[in-house]
Amino acid sequence: MPGENLTRIEAQERRAIIDTQSYEIALDVTKGAEVFGSRSVVRFTATPGASTFIDLIAGEVREITLNGESIDPSTAFADSRIALTGLAEENTLIVDADCLYTNTGEGLHRFVDPVDGEVYLYSQFEVPDSRRVFAVFEQPDLKATFQFTVTAPSAWKVISNSPTPEPIVHDGASTWGFAATPRISSYITAIVAGPYEATFSELTSASGQIVPLGVYGRKSLWQHIDADYIFDKTREGFAYFESKFGVPYPFAKYDQMFVPEFNAGAMENAGAVTFTETYVFRSKVTDAVKERRVVTILHELAHMWFGDLVTMKWWNDLWLNESFAEWASTIATAEATEWTEAWTTFNAMEKTWAYRQDQLPSTHPIVAEINDLEDVQVNFDGITYAKGGSVLKQLAAWVGIEEFFAGVSEYFKKHAWGNTEVSDLMVELEKTSGRDLSTWSKKWLETAGVNTLSPFITEAADGSISRFAITQTAPADYPTIRPHRLGIGFYNLIEGELTRTHYVEIDVDGDLTEVSELHGLARPDLVLLNDNDLAYAKIRLDDRSLATAIAHLADISDPLARSLVWGAAWDQTRDAESAASDYIDLVLGNIGRETESTTVRTTLLQLQLAANQYVTPESRTAAREKVADGLWALAEGAEAGSDSQLQFVTAFANALVTPEHAATVGALRSGETTLPGLEIDTDLSWQLLAGLATIGATDAATIDVALAADNTAKGGEFAAQARASLPTAEAKRVAWASLIEKDDAPNTIVRAAALGFVHPSSVDVLGEFVPAYFDMLLPIWNTRTYQIAQYLIVGLYPKSLANIELRDATRAWLAANQDAAPALRRLVNENLADVERSLAVQARDAD
Repeated sequence: MPGENLTRIEAQERRAIIDTQSYEIALDVTKGAEVFGSRSVVRFTATPGASTFIDLIAGEVREITLNGESIDPSTAFADSRIALTGLAEENTLIVDADCLYTNTGEGLHRFVDPVDGEVYLYSQFEVPDSRRVFAVFEQPDLKATFQFTVTAPSAWKVISNSPTPEPIVHDGASTWGFAATPRISSYITAIVAGPYEATFSELTSASGQIVPLGVYGRKSLWQHIDADYIFDKTREGFAYFESKFGVPYPFAKYDQMFVPEFNAGAMENAGAVTFTETYVFRSKVTDAVKERRVVTILHELAHMWFGDLVTMKWWNDLWLNESFAEWASTIATAEATEWTEAWTTFNAMEKTWAYRQDQLPSTHPIVAEINDLEDVQVNFDGITYAKGGSVLKQLAAWVGIEEFFAGVSEYFKKHAWGNTEVSDLMVELEKTSGRDLSTWSKKWLETAGVNTLSPFITEAADGSISRFAITQTAPADYPTIRPHRLGIGFYNLIEGELTRTHYVEIDVDGDLTEVSELHGLARPDLVLLNDNDLAYAKIRLDDRSLATAIAHLADISDPLARSLVWGAAWDQTRDAESAASDYIDLVLGNIGRETESTTVRTTLLQLQLAANQYVTPESRTAAREKVADGLWALAEGAEAGSDSQLQFVTAFANALVTPEHAATVGALRSGETTLPGLEIDTDLSWQLLAGLATIGATDAATIDVALAADNTAKGGEFAAQARASLPTAEAKRVAWASLIEKDDAPNTIVRAAALGFVHPSSVDVLGEFVPAYFDMLLPIWNTRTYQIAQYLIVGLYPKSLANIELRDATRAWLAANQDAAPALRRLVNENLADVERSLAVQARDAD
């Protein structure tokens, strides 16, 4: 039975039979809290006499009419499909249904604001969820025009891909009739409705078109939305992309909407982008979050060209969307905004994610084999986004940045409003650069795994370099040796700073690459491979450079170089080449002087992982105490009111071990203890309370009081996390029941509660839930939506146990469930890989 899945073969067969022209979709969102009316008129051509199906997930289908002939819904509609037989050359299909609101962030999500009781709706359709709202041929290469008509309460605003029209008022409600879109894929259509507040501006496109701009948000959050800044970054992005792409913005307007309970960072609906409310700052946030918001704004804007104007044929080229937007948004942020160190952030965040993903058993080529929609869901991963973006950065260096942009421009012009495959982009880049990319493409896009680059250096009697070479290795499972464009930096300690004194950029290929141009130079204090971070590869430091880095990491003057050294140290720790205990010392000794917010954020997360899972079990408590003590000392020593001060305090609150730690956090939260420049605002107060919960230094009643004082959506998430963090078996059972035995919690509460449930402070009680975890896997996969199932399967896995018993139980489930859905098995295999790596690193730490 197909259920809600769709295979690539089915999509290809359907595309061979039909072509879509237009959709007219009428939605009525005045029918109550559970269902909305959905009427679709679909016009398409077909091979005469052929049969196919259209996709729909609905509570009830009232009417199906094909070319004037009525079809019985009870026989034609099943398993998310409506069967269509006896097609004509020109077809008109009418489907009238009641569809269901969700609280999972998929389809048409309905949210009730606890602050004022107002109702807000927004759509989220990527990958296969427009079928939850209207009847649709749900695949990206069946583009069409979409004309939406929406009936909603008159006090609401309604936003879609086309400019918002004046509504027609009738009988206490209003109807908005939007103009038809250009030919686009169904997954980037959008409906957002509710009593949103809004402000407007405009810009002039390179074509001379006046593009209206809008920023929207909930009433109860509106005072915190800095719309002018968002408009400024949008204008900078427009100017940059139109200049570099050589193609004007392709849509009629550009709205940006901050919507509640959003699963992702944002979604590139054509001309109607939705964002997570994490980017609405009601309390002080770190520079890492501020910068990430800018990158996300520009990421979604880049999609208007790459993804929306030109779209992949099928989801195996999902990377064409996400990798390009990741690369383009980073270079735009670095070159067009005040966040000039965006490539440092990219290295610290995206590449760390990519290297981890690429070493999991589920790693896959950038151009992945996507057999069905379930494959697509799990491939929104670090390969698709971060490795792909890293490889595009390398490709731009390989062909030349000007040639790269020129090829991309030709790609947009040639394929506007169409669908493509990766080869279409490579063709244009070969033309503009004159380089044959067939070998490059095969090695980088069609193979998996990450290479490791190491320097091989010998010295002459006078201390100069007599030989310099770069060795390249690959893991046994993925033995591809690849071509790299990379920089080599020489750094010397000069007046207390490690400063770059020499740089060369070369092409590297094969197992060994000789670098003769470095012969005769004085050997520096530190040799940094992949300086400027052009290549995608793990790097190793020679012994002398490693000693220099450990002693002087904070003295490296260039923030990107520091980030590369931080990354190399972490890679060696994860690969069990150096001890986790040494990594803890390195971080505590150097992080206090790190200036880049995202580097601090990423490194602190790695620090806590090292203490919680990577040190030997016998020394774990001591390591966790050392980390907590070190973080508090760093917080006390940080500059008043600084970004690092906030990060050290929040990390400390999440790392509590002793009653003394709890007393410090309790006094800080109450105001009895103060740090200069640190304001205990709403979110920080919650983070401190959640930290107290992890070691049982507060209780459910106190959490309830805090929620009563902050009865907001965000407050509800913090409260759910704090309750689930309480380290008693009874509190864990209550949290487990709320997630597994019930299915009414919205997506953000599920995510927050799971985060609290598995907190490392709870290892003494988590072992009780290991059998229950494996018992719930198949029922949860079969009964929940993909997003909720993923949150539970990944989020509730008690990996902080990091012991042999958990490893063996996971292996046993995989052995006993070889027929389970491949996407489910992938998630469980990734969980297992984390535990197996932890055990290997623990063994190294014991040496």
